[in-house]
Formats: sequence, C-alpha cells, structure tokens
Amino acid sequence: MRIAILKERAPGETRVAATPETVKKFIALGATVAVEKGAGLAAAITDAAYAEAGAEVGTAAATAKGADIVLGVQAPDPTSLKGVNAGAWVAATFDPFRETARVEAYAKAGLEALAMEFMPRITRAQSMDVLSSQSNLAGYKAVIAAANQYGRAFPMMMTAAGTVQAARVFVMGVGVAGLQAIATARRLGAQVSATDVRSATKEQIQSLGAKPVFVENVAGIEGEGAGGYATEMSEEYQKAQAELVSSHIAKQDIVITTALIPGRAAPRLVTDAQIATMKPGSVIFDLAVAQGGNVEGSVAYQVVEKHGVFIMGYSNTPAHLAADASALFARNHYNFLSAFWDKEAGRPVLDEEIGDAVRLTRGGEVVSERLKG
Repeated sequence: MRIAILKERAPGETRVAATPETVKKFIALGATVAVEKGAGLAAAITDAAYAEAGAEVGTAAATAKGADIVLGVQAPDPTSLKGVNAGAWVAATFDPFRETARVEAYAKAGLEALAMEFMPRITRAQSMDVLSSQSNLAGYKAVIAAANQYGRAFPMMMTAAGTVQAARVFVMGVGVAGLQAIATARRLGAQVSATDVRSATKEQIQSLGAKPVFVENVAGIEGEGAGGYATEMSEEYQKAQAELVSSHIAKQDIVITTALIPGRAAPRLVTDAQIATMKPGSVIFDLAVAQGGNVEGSVAYQVVEKHGVFIMGYSNTPAHLAADASALFARNHYNFLSAFWDKEAGRPVLDEEIGDAVRLTRGGEVVSERLKG
C-alpha cells in the first residue's frame, strides 16, 4: 500500500496533507509513504523531517508512481496523477458542487475520488471531519485579522488618563467557526453578541459568555438542517431577522460573518444599507467570501472600505495558519484511513455509511447521490 503526498498547487494554498507525525503512523500500519519535495515547506515542515519520519522524498512523478492512495488538501488536477495505480483513491477536498467538471474528470480517469468535506457529521466521524478542524482555526483567525485591522483596543482598559471602552463584536452564524470566533473575541476582552437561525445555538452562545441575539415569536423558522448545517429561512423570518440585525449592527465595532449552506451560494447577511449605519473605523470580516460572501461588497483578499467601514476576508482562511491547519488536516486523514484499516488486506476497506457518503467517483462513474440529486 503506497500513499502519496503531493505539493499543493492551488493558488494561495500553504497547507499539506501529511505531517511527519502522520507519516510515522501510516508506516506503522504497514504502508509506504512518499512525499513530493517541498510539499511541506509553506507549513514549516522540511523534506528532511519527512525523510527522518520514514517517507520517500522525491519528484512529483516519482511520488505519484505506483500510488494506491493520494492524500491532498485541495484535490489535484487528475492530469497530474499520471503513474498512480488504476482505481487509486484520492482523498482531499473537492468542492464538488461547484467543481463538477473536475469530478467528472476523475471519473473519466478511473480514479476513486473521496471528498473529505462530505464526511458525515456523526459521532464516530468527528475526528475525520476536515470542515470542523479547519473552521475552528478560521474562526480564530477571522477575529485576529479583524482585531489587527481595527484601530482600537479590544478589552476595556482603565488608566489614569481615562477609560478605554471594550470593543463590541457581533458574530453572525454560530457553527464551528462562529463558536471559535466568539471564544476568541471573549478572550481578547470584547463584549460579544451572536446570532444564528438555529435556535439550539442560543445555549451555546450563552455558555461562552456572549449575548444571544435572536428573532422571537416568528413562525416558519427552518434553520435546523441535516448534519448540523443551517438551511434557508422562511420569508417572514428573514424579514424579522433583517430588522433585528439592522438595529443591532449599527452599535457594533466588529462583525464576523460565517454562514454557509452546502451546495448553495453563501446567504446574504449584511447589506450595504446596514454597513452605512456602522461607525467609521468598524470592521467586518466575511468568512464566506469564497462562496459569494455574506456581506454585500466583500472581495476576497481585499480590504474594501465602504461608508468608512472596512470589509475584509480571505478565500482560504485556514491557509493563514499553515502549520496548525496542516497538523489537524493530516490527523483527519489519518483518523479516516486508520479507522478502516484491514490488516489482512493491508489497506483500508470503507464501510457503507462513511464510504458512500464521501465517495464521488468509482468505476469510471460519478456515484455520489448528493451530486446526482
């Protein structure tokens, strides 16, 4: 069983799909691990560290040759996988709903594409969930980046010269990223409030010491989605929420938006009119900018100033914490494959519940029911 780790080639991608820690663990299972030269440099991992862990380090072609499994952060172009064994697995994030042509290319190439972002949100798969591990870091980084852009202090400071008031931070969307954003802002000393369409998150917000901001007594809330994700709201709820947010957002110094709906464009949470009500110098960080953005006018990798408010966001926020993001992503990969490792077969054998959930292509066809639907 040969596992290949290629250098990420997507623009701005600094992460790597394996670390010396996981290389050692895969070798302990009986696998051979090959790593492309320079694959980990952007994540502060040297070729020597991989070699010391027992990996073969070589060119891209030598790394891919004879591979049974290719591990990636973002799925490589299938044309770069020449030399891998027929039917080889490629486990990575595929962005399947938007990159349908790439998924079809994998099917045509006879490769078995395993989308790590389709990992089911069940208890036994928590340690395999790349969305959760990376979103956790993204929520943290969003607050740190916003704090850096913000021209004032976060905590209240009482000095002989006077008192500096604590910054007000509003988090919109309380999934994994949102919860970490709340916790980070609280650690920095801000006054934090948060909102979500899922009523179950109210207790989570309060448990972190933040103030929940929720629409009350409005019928038609449809926020409880499959797998813990939000779904679209009723028109009545959308209107009520817009009114509530408009009155609240005008008082905020920092707004962090995190809302995503799988397979769809990011929902619009903050309009230009709402931005205009905020104080000059306020900051909005849009974590959904790569999927169309929660904030009107946000542009990936640009700080846009509108009405005196700074709007910012990264297309790939976890890549700004390359070392930690790689360590967690690599462990997700290892936890996934090792959980199904068959000692007699000398390779992982996936079950139906998780295997069918993540598998996009097999036997020359697109087999994912989520893509067919």
